[in-house]
Amino acid sequence: MSGTSAWIFPGQGSQSVGMGAATLASSPAARAVMAEAEAALNEPLGRLIAEGPAEALERTEQAQPAILAMSIALLAAARERAAAIGETLPLPRYIAGHSAGQYAAAVAADALSIADGVRLARRRGELMQHSGGGRPGAMAAVLGLPEAAEGDVVAAGTAHGILVLANRNSPGQIVLSGEVAAIEAAIIAATAAGAKRAVRLQVSIASHSPLMREAADGMREALAAATVRDPRVMMLANADASPITTATELRAELANHLTSGVDWIAAVTAMSAGGTTRFIEVGAGRVLSGLVKRIPAASTAEVLSIDELYAATAAGA
Repeated sequence: MSGTSAWIFPGQGSQSVGMGAATLASSPAARAVMAEAEAALNEPLGRLIAEGPAEALERTEQAQPAILAMSIALLAAARERAAAIGETLPLPRYIAGHSAGQYAAAVAADALSIADGVRLARRRGELMQHSGGGRPGAMAAVLGLPEAAEGDVVAAGTAHGILVLANRNSPGQIVLSGEVAAIEAAIIAATAAGAKRAVRLQVSIASHSPLMREAADGMREALAAATVRDPRVMMLANADASPITTATELRAELANHLTSGVDWIAAVTAMSAGGTTRFIEVGAGRVLSGLVKRIPAASTAEVLSIDELYAATAAGA
C-alpha cells in the first residue's frame, strides 16, 4: 500500500446486529477498542452490537457511537495483523467520513481519542433526536432524477416549508431533508420530473438541514469541552470537500455539517484529483464502496473494504 490510498468512514445506516463479529472474536486489538468505548459510555455497547435488538441499535444515540466503535475496531484489527507479519499499515493520503462517519474519521486521524469520539457521537445522536423546535422532520431518497431537474424539485418542496438537498451521494442518487409537507411535495415533484424512484425514508429527523440548528449549537458546546487535535492526515469537509487540517477547522466541521449537506461526489472527486487510486471503506458493510464505484472521477480506482484489506494484509499482500 502507498500514500495513494484514502480511508472512508460510513455513517448512520451502516449498522447491523452482529456486525464485526468475526473480527471481534479473533482480534485482541479490536476487542480493546470496544472495551475502551464501553468504558467511556459506561454501558455494554459490544453486547448491543452483537445481540441487538435491532430496534435499539438503530436508535440515533446508539447507532452513531456503535458505528464509530466498530470502524475503529476494524482498523485496529488490520493494524494488528500487519504488525504480526512485521509490517505497518501506512497512513493514507486522505481520511473522509460520510455524515456521522466524520467522527470515526477524526479518531482515525488522531484528532479525537476513542473515548471522546464515542461520547461526542452519543451526544450528537441525542441532540439530533430532539432538534427541530417541535417541527417534525423527514427525509426522502431520490434515484434517477435528472440533475437539471434538482433545482425545480427543491423549489417545489420549499413552497411548502423548509427543504434542502441534504446528500449528493453519487450521480443519480440524492437525499432531501426538511419539514414533512415540503418532503411530500418534493416527492411528487421528483416523480413528475422523471425520477426512477422517490421515497420517504423511515426517519423522524431532518438531518443536514436547518432543522438541526439546535443540535449544531449543542455540538459546538460539546466540542468546545473536548480535546480536539490537528488531524495527522488531511480530512475533507462534508459540504464542499474543503481540506480540514487544524483542530479549529475540525471543530467547525463537526458542528456545521449538521445543518449543511454532504456532497460525497465532491469528496471522492477531490480525493481522486489529489492522487487517490485506492479507496478503503473502514466500517461494517459496503455502503460507501458502492457509491464510490458510481462516481466517474473514481472509475479506475481500486475500491475495497477494511475486511478485504485485513485479508490481504494477513496473506502478506
